Amino acid sequence: MNAPALSEQQIEAVVSAFYTRVRQDGLLGPVFNDAIDDWPEHLVKLQAFWSSVMLGTGRYKGRPMPAHVRHADRITPESFERWLTLWRETTTDLLPPLAAAALQDKAARIAESLSLGIQFYRDRSPVSAEL
Repeated sequence: MNAPALSEQQIEAVVSAFYTRVRQDGLLGPVFNDAIDDWPEHLVKLQAFWSSVMLGTGRYKGRPMPAHVRHADRITPESFERWLTLWRETTTDLLPPLAAAALQDKAARIAESLSLGIQFYRDRSPVSAEL
């Protein structure tokens, strides 16, 4: 199957709309708003991430796992489910069905990877070892 057509402009629109929703969300908003000091700069980084993931541009040069592990005490399985729900809603609202489905599939894999990484960190933490 060919990859669905997706542009940088669509990625920018999705990322902007999605994180507007995240920032206003009762569960996710407090976590994200406490973690992000400069939203405009962070949105540029997130757009580069999704551009790299979906278009293979290689623009993203960050390390998402350490950034998420820093906030592991506030990230729950419910957080990931809510994140994915808002992502599905946003991509469905803004993109053609095939492009939305491709982004949703990729986001589900990313969420699973981050969730497993955070759990690995928790399992190895000194507090867990003492229990």
